[in-house]
Amino acid sequence: MKFITSRDNPTFKELVKLRESSRQRRIAGLTLLDGIHLVEAYFALGEAEKLVVSESGRENPEIKFLLEKVTKVTQVTKGGGPHREAKAIVLPDSLFREVSTVKTATGLMAVVPIPSPEAIPMQKRGQAESFCVLLEAIQDPGNVGSILRSAAAAGAGDVYLSNGCADAWSPKTLRAAMGAHFLVRIHERANLAEVARTFRGKVIASILGAKKSLYQMRLTGPVAFVFGNEGAGLSDELLRVAHERITIPMPGDAESLNAAAAAAVCFFERVRQTEAGSA
Repeated sequence: MKFITSRDNPTFKELVKLRESSRQRRIAGLTLLDGIHLVEAYFALGEAEKLVVSESGRENPEIKFLLEKVTKVTQVTKGGGPHREAKAIVLPDSLFREVSTVKTATGLMAVVPIPSPEAIPMQKRGQAESFCVLLEAIQDPGNVGSILRSAAAAGAGDVYLSNGCADAWSPKTLRAAMGAHFLVRIHERANLAEVARTFRGKVIASILGAKKSLYQMRLTGPVAFVFGNEGAGLSDELLRVAHERITIPMPGDAESLNAAAAAAVCFFERVRQTEAGSA
């Protein structure tokens, strides 16, 4: 393991940039996972570039196990004998808190490659390819992460994000999704209208004031749900290519649901109908 104690260290500076800059994440093709759960979820998909652990976190049994898992054993050409490659770095607690994105740091982060959509295994998803989600200009990373989490739980295969959406691979989005990034194929900067036009199934736009209720729709076949910005709604272009426009009945006095809540309602109505149809 490599110990870093200075803010001027290049690796520490890289960690700060990965936390703060979506541009840096795109250039490097890397992101920062913060917390034991996220790191474990990624390990089901691939290897981390490096683990970052706080001095106090080294005493955590789960972190000790993961440190052993990520540390490679290689043969050195000089000197003989096994040599452990330094893929794990240790930060003083004070420096770790400067990089961590959570108020109460768990003591573990990982720098990982951002996977391509094709890297996400889909063979266990059943009919996942017939269920996808289109998000237009949803700017809150918490909402994007929550939608990804609900989509993964409901069995969606693909999630498409337009320009103007929050960065799917930001620490806040990753934290809200709780590992869903490694269960669905995520397509950023997608042409949603083109995706909708080529989708082999029903494209359903969720909007306020639609004449048809969600619960009047048959959702058991291939479905693509479309959700827009809470303030501006969906663009005219996307509304034109949608096959159906639906609304979620709200008998209470609230004017609307946020995008993440509306998406979850739609996804699990599809789950309900699908399970009822197969019973």
